[in-house]
Amino acid sequence: MVVCLAMLMAAGSTAHAQPSTASHPTLLRALNTLRQQGCDKSTRPAESLRENAALSHTAALLARGSKLDAALKAAGYRAIRATQITVRGVAGAAALTPRSLGKTCRSAMTDDLQEAGFHQSGNQTWVVLAAPFSPPNATQADDVEERVLALVNAARARPQRCGSQAFAAAPPLRLNPTLQSVAGSHAAEMARYSYFSHTGRDGSTVDGRATLAGYPWRQIGENIAAGQMTADAVVRGWINSPGHCANIMSPAYSEMGAAFVVNQQSSMGIYWAQVFGAAR
Repeated sequence: MVVCLAMLMAAGSTAHAQPSTASHPTLLRALNTLRQQGCDKSTRPAESLRENAALSHTAALLARGSKLDAALKAAGYRAIRATQITVRGVAGAAALTPRSLGKTCRSAMTDDLQEAGFHQSGNQTWVVLAAPFSPPNATQADDVEERVLALVNAARARPQRCGSQAFAAAPPLRLNPTLQSVAGSHAAEMARYSYFSHTGRDGSTVDGRATLAGYPWRQIGENIAAGQMTADAVVRGWINSPGHCANIMSPAYSEMGAAFVVNQQSSMGIYWAQVFGAAR
């Protein structure tokens, strides 16, 4: 028996095919039993997975010799994280037991995995496990902005250290529709043209974009991010980055706007912008 493992990490991605009724119910059941029982006494149970038709197509392409990243692309599936397991020498559900998987068993237990695909031929089994790229949709934009604001104000409510800088607690920010528009325009441009920069394609920076939008700023600043799926993830990333954290904690700002834009054909999939300001 031979077990092989390959992994792919991506900055952002999405499943173009919707999860389907399992066409490999025996293998899916065996995998989920494994995730419930663990590899050994030291591994915690993990949530059950669902089968995705595109991932099963990916597994079939792997069986024909494709590499994982190429197979995912050909199947139309974009993943934040994907893992390939190949088991040779064991047929049927027995391929997905701790004994058959050996050292690769723990790779099937990763918490953030949500979907799986399968292909079997004779006594060989190919399994693809993935965390799908699942960004918020446009109808959730207001809720996401409110969540970003809540998280930012929760951070500002207590002292923070941003790298080598110590910040005292700061007053809460309020949302400003003009700053939201400025953030949204820059996020949309980054998503449309698949780039990541504070500088626009026309050479503009946040101060010029805010002025053009009619915001009479006294202080202005900007955070950007790409690839994160949720408001919680993006704010956590900013807080963990000294420069972004300093913007969040700066007492010079009194208002903010935040936006995300999704373009599944872009390199990062989802782009975020957050603009801070204080008006004259």
